[in-house]
Amino acid sequence: MTQGKIISLILIVAILVVGSMSFFTVEERQKAILFKFGEAISSDFAPGLHWKIPFVNNVRKFDARVQTMDAKPERYLTSEKKNLIVDSFVKWKIDNVSKFYTATGGDTETANIRLSQIIKDGLRGEFGKRAIRDVVSGERNQIMDILTTEANKQAREFGIDIIDVRIKRIDLDKQISESVYRRMEAERQRVAKELRAQGEQEAETIRAKADRERTVILAEAFRKAEQIRGEGDREAANIYAGAYSQDKEFYAFYRSLNAYRNSFANKDDILVLQPKSEFFQYFK
Repeated sequence: MTQGKIISLILIVAILVVGSMSFFTVEERQKAILFKFGEAISSDFAPGLHWKIPFVNNVRKFDARVQTMDAKPERYLTSEKKNLIVDSFVKWKIDNVSKFYTATGGDTETANIRLSQIIKDGLRGEFGKRAIRDVVSGERNQIMDILTTEANKQAREFGIDIIDVRIKRIDLDKQISESVYRRMEAERQRVAKELRAQGEQEAETIRAKADRERTVILAEAFRKAEQIRGEGDREAANIYAGAYSQDKEFYAFYRSLNAYRNSFANKDDILVLQPKSEFFQYFK
C-alpha cells in the first residue's frame, strides 16, 4: 500500500470519527445541556438528532422522567405539643435543566436532599397549626395540597417541578399511642356496659312478660279443666242416676260387687265384720 493511500485512509477515518462526534441524540425521556469549554450555552433541545462542534462542545444528558423522593419518617409537633411520626414521599421531575444543573450540579441525590428539607419545613409548619385529629383524618388532604403548592414555589428556583406530595403514614408516639388506646378501651368498656345493662333490662322485661303470660295461660287452662271435669261429673251422676232408677236392686248388687272386689283385692287384707252385717247381704 502506497503512502498516499495510507494518508487517504487515515483522513477518511478521521473524518468519520469527527463526523460521529459532531452529532448527538436526545431521547424523549431525556433533557440535555450543551457545554462549550465547560460552560453551559444551550439546553433547549427537542428529542431527536442535534449538531455540536467536536472537542469544543460536550453534552450532558439528564433523566426527565418522574422521580420519587422517599423521605425517612420524621417527628413533628402538633398544636397540642404532641409528637407524630410522619412518613411521606414526593413525586418530581426536572423542569428547567439549566437551573437544575446550576443548583444541584446535575446530581439527583443532591436534589432529593434539598427537596427533603423543603418538605420537612412545610410539614413542620402545617402540623404545628393543627391538632392530632385534624392531621390524622380531617385536614390530611388539605395539608398535602398546601405542601405541593408551597414546595413548588421553592423547588422551581432550582429547576424542579413537584408533581405531588403524599403522606403515606402518620403514627402516634408510643406514649401517646398507649394513652389513646387506654381511652379507647375505657370508652369501649363503657359502651359495652351500657349495652349489657340494656340487654339485661330487656331480658327482665321479656321474662316478666313470659311469666305473666304463663300464669294467665295456666289459670285459664285450670279453669277450663275444672269446668270440663264438673261437666263430666255431672254427666256421670246423671248416667248413674238414670241407671239406678231403672233397676235399683241390680244397681245395689253391682255396687256391692265392686265393693267386694276393692275390699278383697289383696289376700293379706283383713276385714273384721259381723257375718250378719249389711255389707255381706248378697253372700246369703
